[in-house]
Amino acid sequence: MEIIVRRRQRRTAVASLVMAALMTATATACAYPLRDLGPLPPRFSGPPLPADTAVSEMTSALAAEGIKTERQPTNVLGKCHERLSGRHAPETVDTALKAAFARARSEYGWQPGPDMGSRTLTLTKNNWTVMASLPGGQAVQGIETMIVMSMTCVDGDDTPSAVPSPPVTTLTPAPALTSPQTSPQTSP
Repeated sequence: MEIIVRRRQRRTAVASLVMAALMTATATACAYPLRDLGPLPPRFSGPPLPADTAVSEMTSALAAEGIKTERQPTNVLGKCHERLSGRHAPETVDTALKAAFARARSEYGWQPGPDMGSRTLTLTKNNWTVMASLPGGQAVQGIETMIVMSMTCVDGDDTPSAVPSPPVTTLTPAPALTSPQTSPQTSP
């Protein structure tokens, strides 16, 4: 009986050591990602670009390549979204979009945006990101290809949703309710 108890104690001791080692390894592994790295970098560089300026630059670049677009502003939860849509001949739509994006980079200072794949074009400038997908598929004779360009703004001061916050009001305690004093009743 004594041998069985000692074996159990040894197993418990070994299991405890293994658990302690795992806990130490976990704490050590998690400590590195949780260290303080200082303040976050700004969400964009440069001053905020007004929506009208960003849209006019992109529509000018597109118009120079023969793509006429219409502006469709939208606004969602503090982020400014603009959408440009238009049509172009299906045979040259890819070339025209690529040339318009190149023109926006060279003439207006837009920078290449994040890589979203080979069929998506992206540009960034200050607080704006522009994205357009290259149309794919077979071109239908006589029907122009639809082009949709999405423009997203972050932290813009002139967004339509920039509604001034209401003034801060302080709460004052309500006066205490007083109940009419009743005379104590005596029991007979």
